[in-house]
Amino acid sequence: MPKTILITGATSGFGKACAITFAQNGWKLILTGRREDRLARLYDELSLKTLVHTISLDVRSRGEVFKKFQSLPVDFATIDVLVNNAGLALGLLPAHEADLDDWETMIDTNVKGLVYCTRAILPKMVERNGGLIINIGSIAGNWPYPGGNVYGATKAFVQQFSRNLRADLLGKNIRVTNVEPGIAETEFSIVRYHGDEEKAKKVYQHTRALSAQDIADIIWWLANSPEHVNINQLEVMPTLQAWGPLSVFREERL
Repeated sequence: MPKTILITGATSGFGKACAITFAQNGWKLILTGRREDRLARLYDELSLKTLVHTISLDVRSRGEVFKKFQSLPVDFATIDVLVNNAGLALGLLPAHEADLDDWETMIDTNVKGLVYCTRAILPKMVERNGGLIINIGSIAGNWPYPGGNVYGATKAFVQQFSRNLRADLLGKNIRVTNVEPGIAETEFSIVRYHGDEEKAKKVYQHTRALSAQDIADIIWWLANSPEHVNINQLEVMPTLQAWGPLSVFREERL
């Protein structure tokens, strides 16, 4: 019997690559996203391969998340894997100059949206005593950088929330993994720079960054690993990326 995966933020980047990968392997798909036109195109493409249910959804809306996740069609009611992928970064200004609207959007999406989706799906997993939750974090949750302020803080939340879920679920057959990608060439930087494609291109100039498919392959492997194996945290960077020296500000003295 085919398994079912629910992917939030499925219309681009990691989410879309995951949807395509799991469809090619016969899984049933529940795909959510805010852009209805993209959801429709994805449905047309993937419903030729497997059963697909799309949900136009803004994960920031608590009421919308619970209403739509609690009224799934019978064929999609048993969710084996939840991929909390919906998330974004906005801006790179230092904290004292950053746009509060950007901060609130990141908190509402990356933190509250992930919490809403998890809370809406988790009780059925507990009742069934089975399931896998994959949260998409970031290396920004581990390693700060200038301008990362609230984005990094939201991804640190994802890491701790994932760990605490594991603690709460001890003794139940439910796994939780936090996947933390480094630099990856998707629409991430276009969103961060509010649609400025020229700025976004420069982020990836002369690099071989991670691709959306690289992360989808990792998620496929996680979903198909043995049920007694839990990968708590998986940090992944492209080979060209590593940690730098600690910054030191040197004040000129007379």
